[in-house]
Amino acid sequence: MKKRHIDHVLRAAGELTGEKEFVIVGSQALHGRLSQLPRALVRSAEVDLLATKRADRLAWLNTLGHGSPFHEQHGYYADPVDEATVKLPKGWRSRLIELPKGESCEIRGACLDPHDLAISKYVARREKDLQFTQALARRGYTSKRRLLDLLKATPVAEETRSRIRADIVRDFETKD
Repeated sequence: MKKRHIDHVLRAAGELTGEKEFVIVGSQALHGRLSQLPRALVRSAEVDLLATKRADRLAWLNTLGHGSPFHEQHGYYADPVDEATVKLPKGWRSRLIELPKGESCEIRGACLDPHDLAISKYVARREKDLQFTQALARRGYTSKRRLLDLLKATPVAEETRSRIRADIVRDFETKD
């Protein structure tokens, strides 16, 4: 997905909900930090959005969601998420990165830091998430030390923490 597509989703989400800012919590959050991204890292068609002020309007974004006329017309869509859906390290809000200005009019996007994003992917642990975290490590977009530090601040069970620690170590062992 290109930055202009994210801007389009943000504009549409803002018009629909009246929100002026969304947090981008999925792989598209990398657009906040990097301008030239490998296609393999941002190939998903969704922009995972967290509403910052009016969480009660989050469900409204389903009209821009998967299988919607918006999705069918443009080939990409909004995927509304709430804070209970995404497991993040404590302090993640203080590390948000402003999406660079573009075509989103007055609607702002705040993006997860790549390390916070990676932690959320390690927690979710779907096959595509494991491929994503490995690609982040191989390209040098994340640091093993930083991930292990953030893991200590992530509210998960000790069994999950041990599994994530092993996944992080594995990703950096296979680094080219």
